[in-house]
Amino acid sequence: MCDNGTTVTDFFMLGFKSISDLKILLFTLFLITYILILFGNFSIILLVSTCSHLNVPMYIFLRNLSLADVLFTTNIMPNMLYVILMDGAHISTEGCFIQYYVFCASTYTQSLILTVMAFDRYLAICHPLRYSSIMNQTLCLHLLSWPWAICFFLFPIEIASLFHVKFCTSNILEHFFCDFAPILAVASSDTSIVETEDFMFAIPLMFLPFVFVTTSYFCIFLSILKIASFAGQWKAFSMCSAHLTTIFVFYGTQITIYIFPVGDNTFQGKMVKSLLYTVLTPFVNPILYSMRNHEMKKALLNLFYKNNPKQYPKFK
Repeated sequence: MCDNGTTVTDFFMLGFKSISDLKILLFTLFLITYILILFGNFSIILLVSTCSHLNVPMYIFLRNLSLADVLFTTNIMPNMLYVILMDGAHISTEGCFIQYYVFCASTYTQSLILTVMAFDRYLAICHPLRYSSIMNQTLCLHLLSWPWAICFFLFPIEIASLFHVKFCTSNILEHFFCDFAPILAVASSDTSIVETEDFMFAIPLMFLPFVFVTTSYFCIFLSILKIASFAGQWKAFSMCSAHLTTIFVFYGTQITIYIFPVGDNTFQGKMVKSLLYTVLTPFVNPILYSMRNHEMKKALLNLFYKNNPKQYPKFK
């Protein structure tokens, strides 16, 4: 219990107050980025949902990844824009915990969907003759539903424990959203239970998927090397290049920030690093999967020129 009976009922997020002179520039930059993230990911969702030739597992998984990206980004960026504009902002403890819940659930959902996509690429490249029989509609449905169900129904356990943590002395969060470390930094009671739960969730939802993805791509590269022609090798590699780049960005930022922190390890330093996965990954994914993908570009052109087929440009 708090000594004088006072309990913190809200938090104050400092955000980028140390560089408040640049707030208009930051606000404009992140607002444009957020709009582009929404446009890019909703474009993928729309194309995969309306184009019949994209109704295959790889693009169905991609649609779910885009949906997770939208949820993840929308949970953080609108409030972040408000924090920047106001040089900090208050958020209730309940609202903060809910934001942290959606942040964790959507992040781990992304991790599991990326794992599912790695499994899909492994089957397509390493076992092409068996791909259609293995990756059937039933398996595809299970591989999509379980990541969402596991993450969003599992994390209330940790959030319930977080509600039992006492906050008495300070309500200042040196961050632009409710992340785990800034919340625990202002806690006034024992946090060992919630820290243990967070660690235990990270093993099956982040560490083991990373191991599985790494193993899958090791097998994929071995299969690609066995292809006789360079053209065949390049075609096989191009099938997973966008996903592989996303893997590097997603897990690379997570490892840098949470597992092997390097460089400026202050909260301000971590806050800047946090922008890598809160902004960069959702921004880069639509570019990787649409601008460099033949089928996605074809679907986009079909959507724009369906009423004017004579104006349809030649597509190579």
